[in-house]
Amino acid sequence: MAKSELVSFDFEIFGIVQDVFFRKFTKKKAKSLGLVGWVRNTEQGTVTGIAQGPQDKVKVMKEWLEKEGSPESRVDRAEFKNERTISKLEFESFTVPDPDY
Repeated sequence: MAKSELVSFDFEIFGIVQDVFFRKFTKKKAKSLGLVGWVRNTEQGTVTGIAQGPQDKVKVMKEWLEKEGSPESRVDRAEFKNERTISKLEFESFTVPDPDY
């Protein structure tokens, strides 16, 4: 079986996604899939981030972000941008950095 190519994508999730442990569950899901990147809240009330890893695992993560999320969240819309093939992972782990604001 050929190794799945590595991909990276940016995401922004809209809906009730803050104060419902969305970042915690996103990190847990990403780590369970072996993905790297980060997730954080925005001042606009959304959650944004980057995820990287094997294409098949990234597909699972995108579906989870769009359709499931954390137990208390309500995802109204998920935007995925800047999807690209990468030659190596650009992060060492999946983190929840402190917000810039």
